[in-house]
Amino acid sequence: MAVNVPGVTVMVVFYLLVLGTGIWASFKSNKKQKRTGATRMEMALLGNRNINLVLGIFTMTATWIGGGFIVGSVEMMCTPSMGLARTIIISLSYMSSFLFGLIFVKPMRDRNCVTMLDPFQFKYGKVITAGMSLFSVGIDVVWIASTFIGLGGITSVVLDLPFSLSIWISAAVVIIYTLMGGLYSVAYTDVIQLVLIFVSLWICVPFVMTNPHTLDISQTLMNNTLNAPWIGQPELKQTWIMIDDFLNFGLGGLACQAFHQRILSASSTASAKLTCCVAAFLILVFSIPPLLIGAAAASTDWNQTSYGSPSPYVRGEGSLTLPIALQHLTPSVISIIGIGCVTAAVMSSADSDLLSAASVFSTNIYKNILRPQASDRENQWVVRVSVLVMGVIGTSLTMLNNSIIIFWFLGTEVAYILVFPELLCVLFFNISNGYGAIMGVLTPLMLKLLSGDPLLGLEPVLHFPGCTLEDGVYVQYAPVKTISMLSAIAAILLFSYLASVLFNKGVLPEKWDVFQVKAQHSPVPLSPVGGAIEEKE
Repeated sequence: MAVNVPGVTVMVVFYLLVLGTGIWASFKSNKKQKRTGATRMEMALLGNRNINLVLGIFTMTATWIGGGFIVGSVEMMCTPSMGLARTIIISLSYMSSFLFGLIFVKPMRDRNCVTMLDPFQFKYGKVITAGMSLFSVGIDVVWIASTFIGLGGITSVVLDLPFSLSIWISAAVVIIYTLMGGLYSVAYTDVIQLVLIFVSLWICVPFVMTNPHTLDISQTLMNNTLNAPWIGQPELKQTWIMIDDFLNFGLGGLACQAFHQRILSASSTASAKLTCCVAAFLILVFSIPPLLIGAAAASTDWNQTSYGSPSPYVRGEGSLTLPIALQHLTPSVISIIGIGCVTAAVMSSADSDLLSAASVFSTNIYKNILRPQASDRENQWVVRVSVLVMGVIGTSLTMLNNSIIIFWFLGTEVAYILVFPELLCVLFFNISNGYGAIMGVLTPLMLKLLSGDPLLGLEPVLHFPGCTLEDGVYVQYAPVKTISMLSAIAAILLFSYLASVLFNKGVLPEKWDVFQVKAQHSPVPLSPVGGAIEEKE
């Protein structure tokens, strides 16, 4: 296929706009660091804890509104088993995530944390922190892959560029400006990206919905003769699954370092809380255009378009529904403008995840475990190398699967089941200790694997009430993810208590107490000591 020259030109212009903004922000960051005397690490990872309210709202919102959310929402709307019912549940759960997050703002800021893993460093020591850090980094890398799949699908369909080439070019742009300016570059480019994505999608919506081959979406909501009704399958038996999804995305987002990076970088605790509240409202506003485009795509007679029959979902191209709709349901000029804006805006989540993964590795693994004596300059280079490595790994994962939903759901599920219970207990339950933390990983992991996982192709061994065989596949209608999460909390508290009793009463010898439960005191606020977090050995 011939390369769409006008489309490529528009995309390059938007990329240069984003890159230029990131470079300008990096110079601004360097000047501010010299003026305030802040350390390079503090400036790169947290913006010297001085991000103003407006900038904070933009970067918090952009952390969630990216390629995975926009392109994934359209894909879900056109997936018969999901549709509006499941898509709107996830949008509402993202909104609630920020509201739930209000309870984490004060404890994290009072401890003067740099990352969400710092409380683990203080209370559990190096071994547990290293394991939890790897989970956190893995989640971010999976989300990076989800974001770039959305971007690669858009540019490959509309601009006639190869899928892999589109992804690697975009990854290079994101990595460059994230390397140069850290959080300031990410935050300022988020402003540009959010404006672009809001304007471009609303420009495209009327053209998609008024296309002559698209039926009235109000008529196809529950009775669609062309494709499956886009309302999805909101059956009574799926109630627990929808509740499970709501809690999964709502609470799983709180186990994301990118979220905590925003609340820790705010200029004050009040500013951080207000940022969460405003971002919750903006999530709903930004979720409307992809819902409308998805509904229109599900109501289109594709046989009458240049795309042809059957629909993208039937062809196995569900993840490409958004770019296909822009390509075949809008005029070429609108399609090019829309795609240019969206491709630039998709990077708003990728840069957040890159910096998030680099923050955890450089702070909680390299600085606090591998080389506590490392200089500020050395740590800054570790951040830069981490950004590069995480970007390459995340981009490489896109070659394994082209479904946004798989990577998006997988990352969130790991965060909800394994990381959220640990974070909740380490912050709010004094009894928790290293022994409970280990069982808090093993118990839900075992339970989830035994319950089966359609994303991984695992058949269930443990059948919860309501588990039925449908079309040769067992379907769990119980809230398996939430049951696994609750089992993690129960395991952490129970085994922490047992370990505490056994060692403190002398039932087990003190020399076996590798996590020093007997010497453990109630947590106190973390404070920087010589540039590093004071920790439990």
